[in-house]
Amino acid sequence: MLASRNTLLLLAAILVIGPAVTGYALYEEKKKPDGIEISVGKNGLSIKGK
Repeated sequence: MLASRNTLLLLAAILVIGPAVTGYALYEEKKKPDGIEISVGKNGLSIKGK
């Protein structure tokens, strides 16, 4: 009985945590600004279009 309860709790945690992590990752990706990225590094000036 205890093993099945632990399995059920583990499954419930996966079903809650999985979509939460995926949603957060999608939110972070969407939060990035559109346009161009300009950076200065050891190889000089770099301009990348997004």
